[in-house]
Amino acid sequence: MRIWPMQKQLYALFPECRIIAATKFGFKVMPPIAIMIVAIQLNYLGMEAIPSALTMGIFFISLPIQGLLWLGHRSEQPLPPHIYSWYKEVHNKMQMKGLQLQRISKKPKFKELAILLRTAFKELDKAFTKDIL
Repeated sequence: MRIWPMQKQLYALFPECRIIAATKFGFKVMPPIAIMIVAIQLNYLGMEAIPSALTMGIFFISLPIQGLLWLGHRSEQPLPPHIYSWYKEVHNKMQMKGLQLQRISKKPKFKELAILLRTAFKELDKAFTKDIL
């Protein structure tokens, strides 16, 4: 979540940006919502509703954790062929601009793509990043 560049240009291309935004929002909002749900159920339904109230509270707290799990799983997935060819093209263009980058592995993963894109947005000008996207 910390590696992926949160740039407007990437929102339409990759779901990671939306998942990261939703996960960050969930970490802020879901704990109070979970507490409210548990409190409201216990207030209106009494102590016999403890199992269902706790279940719903745990569900709402687990939503942002599910986002983190998805992001972790996705970061270890190999790039599909169409993204891999684009990854190679961006890597070659960045090397031509004079940046020192790691070699392209035979099966790059989304984590390596995130590092490459973060470097591109950090080190290069906006004209170049508009050109690669």
